[in-house]
Amino acid sequence: MAAFPTAEACDSNAELIAIGDLRALHPIFNIYGQRRCFSGPIVTLKVFEDNVLVRNQLETKGEGQVLVIDGGGSKRCALVGGNLGQLAQNNGWAGIVVNGCVRDVDEINDCDVGVRALGSNPLKSSKKGHGEKNVPVYMGGTLIRDGEWLYADSDGILISKTELSV
Repeated sequence: MAAFPTAEACDSNAELIAIGDLRALHPIFNIYGQRRCFSGPIVTLKVFEDNVLVRNQLETKGEGQVLVIDGGGSKRCALVGGNLGQLAQNNGWAGIVVNGCVRDVDEINDCDVGVRALGSNPLKSSKKGHGEKNVPVYMGGTLIRDGEWLYADSDGILISKTELSV
């Protein structure tokens, strides 16, 4: 699926913005990975300093989806590293957005996947398997629901209730 500029999407969809069906995340995310622009239907996870569910999800076929991980905004450890970036690439995920940290930045930057995160931290997360899948998450100033669409480029990240047309 072709990505298109988020600024253009905003300019041509003012009515969707007005009714809340198209929302921009706050500009708090750093850009990682080879894909500067990516889009796709959203799969949500809610975890805290534990990435077992993240690995489990990325081990499934991504089919162009975007994994949105609400890590509670914690910067005390990383939820995604180079191995998970490679797994996302190999399994066809378009991107990963983390309300938390990544690590192995150079490895992630070598992966053909789009990644956004609050920052990097070399510490790994715990491995207890706690968290929730396919639940609404609140991050970047907006509520994000499983099945909505995410559009990301160098200007920012948009969440849309439905797929946008170019």
